[in-house]
Amino acid sequence: MVENVWGSVRNVDTSQSGKATRTSLSGRPDRPGGTQVVARVAGILRIVSQMMPEGAATGEIAARAGLTRPTAHRLLSSLTTEGLIDRDPGSGRWMLGPEIFLMGTVAADRYDVSRLAGEHVSALARETGESAFFSARRGDETVCLLREDGSFPVRSFVLHEGRRFPLGVASAGLAILAFMPDAAVDRYLDQAELHRDYGESHSPGQIRERIAETRRSGYAVNPGLIVEGSWGMGAAVFASGGQPSWALSLTGIEHRFAAGRRRHLGALLLDHAHQLSQRLSQS
Repeated sequence: MVENVWGSVRNVDTSQSGKATRTSLSGRPDRPGGTQVVARVAGILRIVSQMMPEGAATGEIAARAGLTRPTAHRLLSSLTTEGLIDRDPGSGRWMLGPEIFLMGTVAADRYDVSRLAGEHVSALARETGESAFFSARRGDETVCLLREDGSFPVRSFVLHEGRRFPLGVASAGLAILAFMPDAAVDRYLDQAELHRDYGESHSPGQIRERIAETRRSGYAVNPGLIVEGSWGMGAAVFASGGQPSWALSLTGIEHRFAAGRRRHLGALLLDHAHQLSQRLSQS
């Protein structure tokens, strides 16, 4: 797999520095160029995963990855050769390939907690009528793994399987961030600059206020800060070592999240999050 990816960039990759990448005697770029290519490939795979099931056009991927179209296209073509990316012949959009599915199936034995979480997601959707979710922390982001819609006919589609948000943005990421150690929160907020992409409501000061409120109540609330009128609530799910590693959350339209009902929804979230935390620590 690696040979084709390296080969697609090592000779002519001038998209960032305007200089040719140095190569070692093995034909692969020396660091830091080598690690840069790995980061680019990983970034492209994450971007495509976020755009599933519709897939993404070359220009979209290039823009989000901060690459030129030729560089993005070379990497995508090499990943397609290896089966990690596929391209729809009709639309020309790029999608995750069959090798990703196979790798995921193998990795599921170690990392998949969806079976246990799915029971709680289904129960929350059934008990509340809202859309319920299970998200996992991956570095400085959360990625949605499960979604189940409740009976209420009007829904929010801000969150879906594969969608990623930085910690502190959606309710799941805020719930996780709030229960991380203070030093980790400080380091993250010092470098995240979330307000650039999500507005002043995501300045460090305002996020800290929401962290404090989340710690007081136990659950996080997103009062329509990503999409106006679309509210969310989340509760952290803890690993056996006590670190917040996942979250259960609910989303819906604003009038379904009035103050009185928020207390009820928060209690349900905390109850299911506690049960799931216990089950995961024993599994």
